[in-house]
Amino acid sequence: MKPFGYTRSARASEAVGLVAARPEGSFIAGGTDLLNLMKDGAVAPDLVVDINDLPLSGVAVRDGRLRIGATARMGDVADHPVVGERFPVLSQALLASASPQVRNRATIGGNLMQRTRCWYFRDAGSPCNKREPGSGCPALKGQNRWHAIQGGSDHCIAVHPSDLAVALSALDAVVLTLGPDGPRSLPLGDFYRLPGATPDRETALRHGEMITGIEIPDSPLARSSRYLKVRDRATFEFAVVSLAAALTMKGRVVTDVRFAFGGIAPRPWRSAEAEEALRGRPLTDAAVASAARELVRGARPREHNAFKVELVQRALADILADLGGQ
Repeated sequence: MKPFGYTRSARASEAVGLVAARPEGSFIAGGTDLLNLMKDGAVAPDLVVDINDLPLSGVAVRDGRLRIGATARMGDVADHPVVGERFPVLSQALLASASPQVRNRATIGGNLMQRTRCWYFRDAGSPCNKREPGSGCPALKGQNRWHAIQGGSDHCIAVHPSDLAVALSALDAVVLTLGPDGPRSLPLGDFYRLPGATPDRETALRHGEMITGIEIPDSPLARSSRYLKVRDRATFEFAVVSLAAALTMKGRVVTDVRFAFGGIAPRPWRSAEAEEALRGRPLTDAAVASAARELVRGARPREHNAFKVELVQRALADILADLGGQ
């Protein structure tokens, strides 16, 4: 690990200024991902600014929206009674993440900023376009069981690891930030970038800009939501495929629906076509099959991950059967 500076800040504007002034400055709160990345040699900040003293840990519903502060701990949010009652998909996604010990330390903002679990990225001895632009992507022809079948490029097919980000995407969440130019509100769909030719640029954040919170509409969709995670082992494992779904119905007819998928793309994956295949239609086996086909239309599986094409369709059918009461 390379030497680095460390300081604490109790004012958001000061923390932003400190990081913005250093070429490789970084924020830290829980540190459950950043410290591992530093040990692996995947990142090397020259200054780490601790933001745990900032008043950003609240969880509350105001004006029809749930607001979660960036430094709220994952475990606290998962156990919050309002989250469990009105936003069950968030609680389920958080409880499916990591271990109780990690959830008690890791923060909501840090969870959204965590980096891919691609072993080529985490191995400083391997080339990786995400870590060293232009060095190549060994996953394209190497071991790619965990990698993307949607949204990848010839430069990177790593998948985003966050369960929470998938759930938030299904609920049309907004990410609140503060940077050198002031505050911003970014829809989650605009927050994460597809790799294209610049896989090292993963989010829309500017240098020195930090997440201050998240806002989610308090809606009937949010209250009728579920999270399904398919993984190799029951605990402390990242998703092979995951799915957040929110569904409202009148009788057997779907009145509104949201899907977001994890484990299949470099960012939480939304499919407007899959949603449209169900919206306004009876929830029948044929409609579900149509939505599943739309979901994987255009998929580009690789040698070791072609099984994800069928697996994600089965996950969609399972969660719709649960939400539809079948």
